[in-house]
Order: sequence, then structure tokens, then C-alpha cells
Amino acid sequence: MRLTLLVRAYCHLCDEMLAALAPLAGDTPVDVMDVDAPEHAALEAQYGEAVPVLFAGAPAPGAELCRYRLDAARVAAALAGAAKIR
Repeated sequence: MRLTLLVRAYCHLCDEMLAALAPLAGDTPVDVMDVDAPEHAALEAQYGEAVPVLFAGAPAPGAELCRYRLDAARVAAALAGAAKIR
């Protein structure tokens, strides 16, 4: 399992979520995608200012774990479920 975090530059909530996520994620890879980057224009159009958003896997409907603030319990449950699948 991978996690994907949508962020914006100069976003204090994004910085806070990334910092809180790091110890929880452990060895789980976290892809950080800046929605301001030209290659992520579709994500910027979809999420706009509604960042940070954390996904289990790639950004997709139904994969959103939390938005704005880290939901540690939900992330831990997703990571535990992925560990059982391995």
C-alpha cells in the first residue's frame, strides 16, 4: 500500500499533516503531490483549496482517508488492513 498526500506550497495545514503522518506511516511510502504543479492540473481543478487530502493509494473516489487534519485512527486502520493483505 502507498499513501498519497495532496498539498499546496505554503499551506500550514499541509505541513502539519505531513509531519503528523510521518511517524504513523512508518515504512509505508507516501507520495506527496503538489496540486499547484502543472502536471497535477486535474487534481487542482478537483480539490482546489480543499487540501491537504490523504488517500490510501492514488487519488480516487472512495480512497480518501482524511482532509485538512490527520485522522490518525482511520489511517492506522487502513495501514493495519493493508498489512493483513500482504
